[in-house]
Amino acid sequence: MNSAAQSREPLRWTITTQLPVAYEIVETPGLLDPANPELLSLPGGATGTETRLVVLDHSVSDLYGERIRAYFDANDVPVTYLSMPGDEESKSIGNVLDVVAKLNEVGTNRLSNPPIVIGGGVLADVVGLAASLYRRGIPYIRVPTTLLGQVDVSVAAKTGINFGGYRNRLGSYSPPPRTLIDREFLATVPRRQIRNGMGEIFKMALIKDLRLFELLEEHGADLIEARFQASDGGPLPAGVPDEVIGRAIAGMAEELQPNLWEKDLRRSVDYGHSFSPLVEMRALPELLHGEAVAMDCVFSAVLAAQRGLIDEAVLERIIAAAVRLGLSPSHPLFCDVDLLTEALADTVRHRDGKQHLPVLTRIGEVCFLDDLSVPEIASAADRMGRLLGPAAVPVAAGRLG
Repeated sequence: MNSAAQSREPLRWTITTQLPVAYEIVETPGLLDPANPELLSLPGGATGTETRLVVLDHSVSDLYGERIRAYFDANDVPVTYLSMPGDEESKSIGNVLDVVAKLNEVGTNRLSNPPIVIGGGVLADVVGLAASLYRRGIPYIRVPTTLLGQVDVSVAAKTGINFGGYRNRLGSYSPPPRTLIDREFLATVPRRQIRNGMGEIFKMALIKDLRLFELLEEHGADLIEARFQASDGGPLPAGVPDEVIGRAIAGMAEELQPNLWEKDLRRSVDYGHSFSPLVEMRALPELLHGEAVAMDCVFSAVLAAQRGLIDEAVLERIIAAAVRLGLSPSHPLFCDVDLLTEALADTVRHRDGKQHLPVLTRIGEVCFLDDLSVPEIASAADRMGRLLGPAAVPVAAGRLG
């Protein structure tokens, strides 16, 4: 090679572009009423007559399958149905590929007949990831039927499946253009699943909304008993279910919108999600996601109290609120220092080498730590062990009702 070729500067091309992202969350009572057009509407307000894939989790299929079929039949929309399990252990690449195979079978176009997923957050993640991969990305419609799905998954842009023993290790950022919420679905959700969703509402209250926390303290047990349904003359004041769900969704949206793609890894919504992902996976199927998150919220509050960021009275108030919501404040795995240290190490990798650990400075406000030590974890784990006493709420299969 001659010296002229060796000295030539490399050619460079830089491509800069922007992708506008907008997606809507619509609360629409009576979603399965054939006269309600929301389930038929395509992104942008169009309508279509081509075959749609509708994916239901097994419990939704059992409870609402006939009504869902009657809805589409009444509106002369051809549908292919797929029923799948909705438990955390089903967030697998195999189930993603099953959805992809059905999309092929239906003859799904790039835009005009997006699949519809009706179920909990697990199924929304599975179908969302399949849609993000199919033809390098197609729109889909999300209908969350659990409390966790309605207040947390409904706002998120992320999809994810479990892999290699880690939660949501594979996934994408691919929000559906439309998410439809009908609180009437919650009337048939087991109370343990309502409490599961309360774990994420509890988190949002702690990080940014004292009013929401106070509502949970005063009305949380009644909200669970009523499954967030309005009632006349009961102990639950009119408007409380609307306010609690509204504040939880609005708070989540406010936190996510400026940082939707998580370029900034210091995220207050990661509160309760620094230690719980690995604990949840190691405890499967014993713990539900929101239950593990609530325990992590308490554990992180213990860390804050040890640092003097909150006082003991605030910590006790947080623990008492969790118990009143029927959420156990602790679990034996939150007393395992080696496991908690491993969990934080994996979280540090996820946060690109920094702890960025959100902890409370008061109810409704957080700061971030980057110097948490193993002795601090051990001390907090000891406190969590003391919370396993009679005051703790046991997590057991018998609490599904």
